[in-house]
Amino acid sequence: MQVTFTRIEEKGRLLVRWDAVRGTRISVPGTLMGVGHGGALPHDLGQYVIEAATGYELGFWGLLAKGATYKTTGRRRTKPGRAVIADHRAELLESEQLAARHLTAWSAGETTPVTEALTRAQAQWDALGPGGRLRFTWPSPDGTVEPADAATG
Repeated sequence: MQVTFTRIEEKGRLLVRWDAVRGTRISVPGTLMGVGHGGALPHDLGQYVIEAATGYELGFWGLLAKGATYKTTGRRRTKPGRAVIADHRAELLESEQLAARHLTAWSAGETTPVTEALTRAQAQWDALGPGGRLRFTWPSPDGTVEPADAATG
């Protein structure tokens, strides 16, 4: 699965949008959300990096790769997609807690097993200009920067 985070600057606001492609054809439109003050790492990007860097395959991103259909993705929810979520509801909750623990520790300057991956993602995010993209291949925590001109051309 390919996951792309796009940096959007609109009317003085910093936003991020993610989109995913499962297999070769299944496009999963993600959400558009505001980014915290001070150039903070967007929540969904941080969660992606943490799940990937820890090998946690039953969180939001791993389940998305397995075919989960979430209400927030803009795709029609399917019975098999809902079943993937239902079968792993506890693990999905744990992935949010896992991300919160690692993001809190990292923000406080503590070292965790994902510190390097989060720091790299933050540097890549900070280097993006408007329209720039950070692309990942699940389950790798290592993204590739695509400047806005490469992303549109």
